Amino acid sequence: MIHVRKASLKDADQIVQVCVEAQYHTYKGLIPPNFIEKTIREFYVKERIEQEIKTTSQDWNGWFVAVDDETETIVGAGGGGFIAQDVSELFVLYLEPTRKREGIGTQLLEAITAEQIERGAKEQWVSVLKNNRMGIPFYEAVGFVYQGEELAHGYPSEIGLKSLRYKRHL
Repeated sequence: MIHVRKASLKDADQIVQVCVEAQYHTYKGLIPPNFIEKTIREFYVKERIEQEIKTTSQDWNGWFVAVDDETETIVGAGGGGFIAQDVSELFVLYLEPTRKREGIGTQLLEAITAEQIERGAKEQWVSVLKNNRMGIPFYEAVGFVYQGEELAHGYPSEIGLKSLRYKRHL
């Protein structure tokens, strides 16, 4: 059984572990390895995760975690925030690679979305790397609709990585 809850400081190490493993698993072959490493060093280090657990706002609503009740380990993590007054975005959603297709991502997304609705969201956006064969079908299955393509945020334009933008009404 899985339950989803807001993250606490004691979860930081496991959030890092899930996100790092998922980075390698998801983006191998899509992103040059040195950029995967750069992303991990920038976003998925314990100190940053702890700060993001402690400090929430309308821009960053905090981390949510999916916990396996049997093993008491975190098997997924995600979070989002607002990009306009009533427009939210899912910024991050990763699962332990061996735990995909169990409904865990949907549970995490539902918890994040519920909080965003409570905070006033009327629509929700997500960016998915072009050719991400794991992410794109998931987001389309839960009601996100393709809106367009843009350069992927955080990567040099010369490597040409593209993100697909999706949204859904809440």
